[in-house]
Amino acid sequence: MHKAGFVNIIGSPNVGKSTLMNKLVGEKLSIITSKAQTTRHRIMGIVNGESHQIVYSDTPGIVEPAYKLHESMLKFVQNALADADVFLVMVEVGEQKFKNEILADSINQSDVPTLVLINKIDLSNQEGVEEAVANWQQHFPKAKVLPVSALHGFNVDGVMKLITDLLPESPPFFPKDQLTDKPMRFFTSEIIREKLLLYYSKEIPYACEVLVEEYKEQPDIIRIRAVIMVERESQKGIVIGKGGVALKKVGTEARRDIEAFTGQKVFLELFVKVEKNWRTNTSKLKRFGYIE
Repeated sequence: MHKAGFVNIIGSPNVGKSTLMNKLVGEKLSIITSKAQTTRHRIMGIVNGESHQIVYSDTPGIVEPAYKLHESMLKFVQNALADADVFLVMVEVGEQKFKNEILADSINQSDVPTLVLINKIDLSNQEGVEEAVANWQQHFPKAKVLPVSALHGFNVDGVMKLITDLLPESPPFFPKDQLTDKPMRFFTSEIIREKLLLYYSKEIPYACEVLVEEYKEQPDIIRIRAVIMVERESQKGIVIGKGGVALKKVGTEARRDIEAFTGQKVFLELFVKVEKNWRTNTSKLKRFGYIE
């Protein structure tokens, strides 16, 4: 008997969805920062066993749309609701209520098995965790509610066992040696975007998008040319920095991570370009892969 299914992780921004996904998959596929809205796409990570295949999906945090970009991000979440074999609803200690009632109702009305994972329990005490479990059991009566710490790996193995038990009988959806549905160009752009989130403040990283224009694998090196899109000239100046110092730092750190991810030497060229109001422009969002 072989089991396979789609296990989709949803929740508010910054609750630890990407940290959990990377722990479950055993690889860093989703970028992680302390900033909300770090994840913009739906990213799949595939875990294969002899008798099972688990296709995890990390999804963007649920936000009230302020830009067309946010509408596209919410669409990724809604798509994840449509094809799930198991839901992982992720919340954190101290969070009292699911932010999107429509999505919560959809999950409760669905017959899809659901695990509610209360993350960051290392920041609470026994009493606080017990109160949180009781609270979320009321919000999701049919679900199994579990305390976890994705960062420290607490209860992650238990979650994996439950997921495997809940998977339907099915042949694998992907080749057994496949780790993800995304190409290396995608992960390259995400690694660069992670550095932008880490090194710039306020609105700057949210106004940035990364487009990999060239990705050439040669026998001894990978040559990459990427463009960082910003919305205004003033943002371009900040990203580049005085004498190009800030951009050089982003490039150096990104190159190291890409080399670690690919296991190959990398030559990375970074440029900065102004794409006015790209977050509200449908054709540009299509170009960047947010709209099909």
